[in-house]
Amino acid sequence: MAYVRTVRTSSGARAVQVVWKYRHGSREIEHIGSAHTDAEWELLKAAAEQRIAAGQDELPLGVPAKAEPAALEITGTRMGRLLDAIGYAYRQLGLDEAAGRDVVFEQLVTARIIEPSSKEDAARVLAEAGIRPLSYRTVKRRLPSYAAKQWRDRLSGALAARAALGPSALVLYDVSTLYFETDTGDGFREPGFSKERRLEPQITIGLLTDASGFPLMVDAFEGNKAETRTMIPLIRRFVEAHGIAGVTVVADAGMMSEQNLKDVEDAGWNFIVGGKLPDIPYQVSQWHRDHPDTDPPDQLILTQPTLIGPNADQRRRTTYYQYRADRARRSLHGIDTQVTKAEKAIAGQAAIKRNRFVTLTGGTRTVNRDLEAKVRALAGWKPYVTNLDATPEFVIGAYHQLWHVEHSFRMSKHDLRARPIYHHKRESIDAHLAIVFAALAVSHWIETRTGWTIKKFVRTFRRYRQVTINTGNHEIQAEQPLPDDERAILAQLRPDSAH
Repeated sequence: MAYVRTVRTSSGARAVQVVWKYRHGSREIEHIGSAHTDAEWELLKAAAEQRIAAGQDELPLGVPAKAEPAALEITGTRMGRLLDAIGYAYRQLGLDEAAGRDVVFEQLVTARIIEPSSKEDAARVLAEAGIRPLSYRTVKRRLPSYAAKQWRDRLSGALAARAALGPSALVLYDVSTLYFETDTGDGFREPGFSKERRLEPQITIGLLTDASGFPLMVDAFEGNKAETRTMIPLIRRFVEAHGIAGVTVVADAGMMSEQNLKDVEDAGWNFIVGGKLPDIPYQVSQWHRDHPDTDPPDQLILTQPTLIGPNADQRRRTTYYQYRADRARRSLHGIDTQVTKAEKAIAGQAAIKRNRFVTLTGGTRTVNRDLEAKVRALAGWKPYVTNLDATPEFVIGAYHQLWHVEHSFRMSKHDLRARPIYHHKRESIDAHLAIVFAALAVSHWIETRTGWTIKKFVRTFRRYRQVTINTGNHEIQAEQPLPDDERAILAQLRPDSAH
């Protein structure tokens, strides 16, 4: 005979024991464990009952004394660590309030981070994660709301508030393209200059971030719209929506036509852009004349202030020319390779291919030594143009933050799979981009605080599940323990999440 008993320990815990009674009054006590909470107590009692059932002998004639012990029923399971982290980041960014606590939107953002898929397949992703998804009909009914300009502006406003931009802001801008698997355009999805060198209809995506790459606003433009014509409308919309008085726009050289620079100045903004070097600048030529047969020192900076435009509309610009030894080494290696190929082609030792150093005059091909001399003189130099009254270190440092916005684009394209494969109408595409935009903000927030990529974060913590177990009288929660290094990661994200 056996039964379960509970006794108090000296520490105040409840010890659960199995008492085995034998003939002649002898007994044996088996200690199962000590409980400090009601949930632990119920779990230990259930384990003790299983222990008793497992130890029963079989009756004669093959009739079992007691049925085989049944496993405790698991009534629920969820990716608790991962879902709690994503939900915490979502709320910390104020996206729950900006979205009016819309459950569908939060579910779609969560599913996009865990496993990017179609809106219909998001239900499977959420169910596997332990969330009861809303119906696909409900999702479709809510999508037009997410495409509205007011909705997207509220999301942008929440993120701008968390970015703490203040009355003046340094923002980064870049564009990318997303293509569609169709042959015909519709006025919005149109063939145009593709960064992926594709011929299909596409849309152009403009992304505005703060200096760390944290997303502030995203918008979609026609696929055949010039990249330089996307920047001013998006930044103006952001400034007007959030009451920012001063903006310093940092962009690559391809974003800034001369007209764009004038429009930026006319709007009262500042700019920092990478310049181009079609010819050798006077400052660089003068430095070489003053230092013949000498390589410039690494990180040498030359300054050229200029006034452009007529007297009635003069604009002040400053160009900083910076020399980097590593950049020069890479450029000179490429020049040497191309010149060698040009020389071999002219000598008939190799096929003549496209080569900028090969010049055709009449029927004679020669190596363009003047061009070679010019590009060798420019090797290692890069110009940075601004209308700010700032130090060259600030200007150059701000420009070099552009990799952050490029990283955000890579994250949205690859980790979040931003390409709207299953959408064809502009309203659906805008709604899709609103979801990707929010998912990008949450992912960036997690990456910044943990130092892990969002891909690694999801892959690591999705395997930790919380389960709800029915012990017969109560339901208790159980979960896998975390290793110390992963516990430390969650502590960086949220101090109370690692316990």
